[in-house]
Amino acid sequence: MIINDRKSVIQLNFITFAPQSQAPCLTNSFKCFMSQKDKINIQQLPKHIAIIMDGNGRWAKEKGEDRLFGHLNGVESVRNIVEGCAELGIQYLTLYAFSTENWDRPAYEVTGLMELLVETIRKEVPTLNKNNIRLHVIGDISMLPELARKELDEAIQETSKNTGLNLVMALSYSSRWEINTAIKNIARDVKANQLQPEDINQQTIQQYLCTAAFPDPELMIRTSGEYRISNFLLYQLAYAELYFTNTLWPDFRKENLYEAILDYQGRERRFGKTSEQVKG
Repeated sequence: MIINDRKSVIQLNFITFAPQSQAPCLTNSFKCFMSQKDKINIQQLPKHIAIIMDGNGRWAKEKGEDRLFGHLNGVESVRNIVEGCAELGIQYLTLYAFSTENWDRPAYEVTGLMELLVETIRKEVPTLNKNNIRLHVIGDISMLPELARKELDEAIQETSKNTGLNLVMALSYSSRWEINTAIKNIARDVKANQLQPEDINQQTIQQYLCTAAFPDPELMIRTSGEYRISNFLLYQLAYAELYFTNTLWPDFRKENLYEAILDYQGRERRFGKTSEQVKG
């Protein structure tokens, strides 16, 4: 991990708080960049990485620009990280792009984000297909504008045969909404005698979640120095390793991703067992 002071990294159980990365090494930034990637054990990659992409507004404010300028530059980070995950062989990448709470933001920002969403989807589908990436969407899509829903449906259909990285976009999503919806659907099926209460278990609940088709994330990354999960995949993150970095999302690039993965690979995943049991 490239930081100003290696001793200043604080680890608490399974959570890492990482300070802002310093500038790339002064000799050859490409070699520096590759050295992080070369340290990764390809045999121990997390199958599923989830990212809370935070800090677009603050990044723009620091530069004296409008918040939408930050979101626009955040798209470049999305491209870079999706490419990085695909190159490594990560199977699932979930990006928290827009929460149900985000609908309460200023109208101009929400409108701008929806327009940016539509424009980005249109531009990126050929690239997704070229790189064998399949697009999925989770969330209350009914809240999105009709044009955005149309573009998403077409993109999902056009990438449905791809077999590489599964890119999951969380749009108009919140975990409490997801769990609430799952409970309603379970209750509805019990009432219809299609499900018996005594048969309900963890697997049953998972089948009613938006992420039923995906494995739970093993690594969750949040940018911008905030140390919250913010209503994101609360059920699915039960045993995920949590990694927090001060880097704002528009500045987050492949080398930052590699640092997070290296940190993940340095941890012992016990799932309630002792170290001796895991090593045995």
